[in-house]
Amino acid sequence: MDERIFISPSKYVQGRDSLKKIGTHLEGVGKKALVLADETVWEIAGHDVVRYLKESNIEVEEAVFNGEASKTEIMRIADIAKESGAKMVIGVGGGKTIDTIKAVSDEVSAYTVVVPTTASTDAPTSALSVVYSNEGIFESYRFYNKNPDLVLLDSKIIAAAPPRFLASGIADALATWVEVRSVIQFGGKTMAGGKTTLAAEAIAEKCEKVLFEYGLLALESTKAKVVTPALENVIEANTLLSGLGFESGGLGAAHAIHNGFTALEGDIHHLTHGEKVAFGTLVQLTLEKHSKQEIDRYIELYISLDLPVTLEDVKLEKATADDIRKVAEAATIEGETIHNAFSITADEVADAIFAADQYAKAFKREKGIK
Repeated sequence: MDERIFISPSKYVQGRDSLKKIGTHLEGVGKKALVLADETVWEIAGHDVVRYLKESNIEVEEAVFNGEASKTEIMRIADIAKESGAKMVIGVGGGKTIDTIKAVSDEVSAYTVVVPTTASTDAPTSALSVVYSNEGIFESYRFYNKNPDLVLLDSKIIAAAPPRFLASGIADALATWVEVRSVIQFGGKTMAGGKTTLAAEAIAEKCEKVLFEYGLLALESTKAKVVTPALENVIEANTLLSGLGFESGGLGAAHAIHNGFTALEGDIHHLTHGEKVAFGTLVQLTLEKHSKQEIDRYIELYISLDLPVTLEDVKLEKATADDIRKVAEAATIEGETIHNAFSITADEVADAIFAADQYAKAFKREKGIK
């Protein structure tokens, strides 16, 4: 009988001005830290992280992230960490910065600290990284023996980020329950390596409930750049609930479709991770036996959050049948997450991609949306 496995970060901290207390949470861990952020994030939060660490008598080595979570970049930053003698590695920024710092920590056996500046993905809490080529093409998942030691989100910083990032995080998190329930029904394994626990199932279901109740209110909060209870709920859903849910609950077709999109060139690569996952989620819903009312529920929320629901929305309005076939083939290669939840062929996935597009266009016509 397969084991049930649940994994999680050691500590999760979220709140207004939480960044000011980062040194307090790292007391006794070490006296030397490497801080990684890209050029933009250094100005948003990186320098503040360094200041608060120094106030706690922690020495800091600073590094600038080049923007791609590739093997080359991981080893470059790992060399800097080794040379500096850092006992803690701290990633400040978005998903690819976070994925990189987790890999660096694994290379140098350091204490892992994740400081997201957006609530745009569920990457912060997990014991894995998505590794891309230097050109941004998906290559593989990299798994670790432990989750991050500390995940710290400052809600004030999240509120000040562009609203598109929060919407993307909602899209990524909306896939959680859709994928988890399909893995449970299929009897597949999770990213944690076992069967879904009851805890992960409950967390994933709660994640979706929070997003449907508070997603739009949270997005409007970021447009005003203010911290509200709705925003706090969605930050937690996007990051902690979705993170624990997907990792110990299971990934299915939605993320496999996202990965499949990397087989194509063009403007689709200017979309965020969550925006591509949104369409992938509609494809998964299409593959399953859901009513029109259930699929419409997701389409309606996506549209209200300005998320893509058609092939045109994901910059594939000129995609040929062969193009979509490439996506479907990439989404169904051996080892892809779709096999955790379905026994399926590339032809069936290609059909579902076109059908999901058609369903969304029909919804727009019905509602008078152009």
